[in-house]
Amino acid sequence: MTECPAADGSSPQQREFDAPPPMCIDPEKTYIATMKTSMGDLTIALYPDIAPKTVNNFVTLARYHYYDGLIFHRVINGFVLQGGCPQGSGMGGPGYRFEDELPQPGQYEIGSLAMANAGPNTNGSQFFIISGPDGARLPPSYSLFGKVVGGLELVPQMQAVPTGPGDRPVTDMVIESVTIAES
Repeated sequence: MTECPAADGSSPQQREFDAPPPMCIDPEKTYIATMKTSMGDLTIALYPDIAPKTVNNFVTLARYHYYDGLIFHRVINGFVLQGGCPQGSGMGGPGYRFEDELPQPGQYEIGSLAMANAGPNTNGSQFFIISGPDGARLPPSYSLFGKVVGGLELVPQMQAVPTGPGDRPVTDMVIESVTIAES
């Protein structure tokens, strides 16, 4: 059984789990994620009121330092920046899947944070940040759970990095850490 991590970030790093986490957040509170990357910091407002399970999953993984050291493994200019795969291949996850919390059509915008998936109800740890108009036009098939509210000016720089096969950046774009502030 997955347990709730320490809210102060003191839990040891963990990247494998046997089940989705229990509800570790209070959907009535405000959650802000600071994602330190090798290209700069992104401040992300999370949406526990509209996607409580998805925010809970992201916060729990962040507090277990799951994302620390992972890369953005897929970058498509004008579309998305995708990360959260422990293998760096786009094929990995935390060891479980959980159900969708889908938005209404037309709610994605540049800077939106949503879950990557392999079809309905297959969420795990992979997420994407919408970086361009093609991403904003996606169908509402991905749980929308936050938005970049600080550092948005970095997103055009991040999406413009040179990429190779599989849209993988030639030089790793690293997620150094994700910390959560709760109020």
